[in-house]
Amino acid sequence: MNSSDHQALEKLRKSGKILRETREKIREIVQEDMLIIDVCEKAESLIKEKGGKPAFPCNVSINEIAAHYTSPPNDKTKIPSKSLVKVDIGAHVDGYVTDTAITVCFNPEYAILVEAAEVALRSAIENIRPELSTSKLGATIEKTITTRGLKPVSNLTGHQVGRYLVHAGTSLPNVAHLISSKIKLGYTYAVEPFVTLSDAAGRVENGEETTIFRLSKPKPQKNPYAKQLLQYIEENFRTLPFAERWLQNIVPNSHYKEAFKDLLSSKALIGYPVFVEASRKPVAQAEHTVLVTKEGCEVLT
Repeated sequence: MNSSDHQALEKLRKSGKILRETREKIREIVQEDMLIIDVCEKAESLIKEKGGKPAFPCNVSINEIAAHYTSPPNDKTKIPSKSLVKVDIGAHVDGYVTDTAITVCFNPEYAILVEAAEVALRSAIENIRPELSTSKLGATIEKTITTRGLKPVSNLTGHQVGRYLVHAGTSLPNVAHLISSKIKLGYTYAVEPFVTLSDAAGRVENGEETTIFRLSKPKPQKNPYAKQLLQYIEENFRTLPFAERWLQNIVPNSHYKEAFKDLLSSKALIGYPVFVEASRKPVAQAEHTVLVTKEGCEVLT
């Protein structure tokens, strides 16, 4: 986005404000033994009530699950006691996406992880500016985390956000990197450090579950219900990720499973597997979306 585009900027700021208010409300309501689906649905409905749309399903990722878990339909999973709960939410207003996350900690042992993620986020925000190399930003985040005796998750990154795009182009590593690009004036980025324990692998791998999906390429469908479902996805989510919870009652229940399977096997849709820390150690996360300005950045969320 060009920062001189006044209307676009207003929509971005509105999207950020909606998310900020939603995040703080969710921070208050998350508790042990609560159904994950209740957190997801509350966050998503707050975003809508405030005049935005979810840019992706609310992620509630617990302990060693680092990202990409949202409740499937009728999810009965509860937030365990003494857990580390990451809530990652996104909103858009007319396609202008913002993205933010917090970690709610029910285990005093892991409070250090949450604090490190938040301090790393703050130091990234203080340092980000036009023409800064993404590797240098990653080094700042990495140093903030390692000086606390902890480890960044090396293969999870922040990212540029665009119109109707959650991941638009440039990645922002959380460690120093050989491949580097430059932070650009007037562009919008989600900065999100992920922190784990010093004896952890410090990287994520794909878990067995996939609960978040996205339109990849509209492909012709023989199954009329698959066709109907695909049309709904195109019209309502465009290129943005969605949850199966959002597709309930679009086609008759008895035909839904087969229709959805057809869309996946034809590669019209792609899934995002849940990310799990490779050594199964707990992970904390903090995230803001920022707009890069001449002086540094404006925090939108």
